[in-house]
Amino acid sequence: MSSPPNPHPLDPLVRLMETLAERSQTRPAGSYTTKLLDGGPAKIGGKIREEADEMIEAADEAGDEGRAHFVYEAGDLIYHAMVLMAWRGVDVGEVAAELARREGTSGLVEKANRPANNHETT
Repeated sequence: MSSPPNPHPLDPLVRLMETLAERSQTRPAGSYTTKLLDGGPAKIGGKIREEADEMIEAADEAGDEGRAHFVYEAGDLIYHAMVLMAWRGVDVGEVAAELARREGTSGLVEKANRPANNHETT
């Protein structure tokens, strides 16, 4: 009997994306995710900004508790970013493919090669 394959550490992100995509379609009552999705980019974006601020604040906290708080806030930020992805109909695999495409390319070179109509401000 063979043992089950070792789970990949990013499997939870794939499962979360599947759940978010399903919730985006079904919008179950009483779901926090449904509430966010119903609010659209304004509501979800507000939460992303809030969670990004909290993650940045947690980055300055010292010790193991500070590290744990940072990881917790990073989880919140990633969750809310993925909710916005689900709202937009973008799968985490698409983002992974974009990151793979950029792999080995200097960030400055990649940015210089972007189309002029890119809306990025940084």
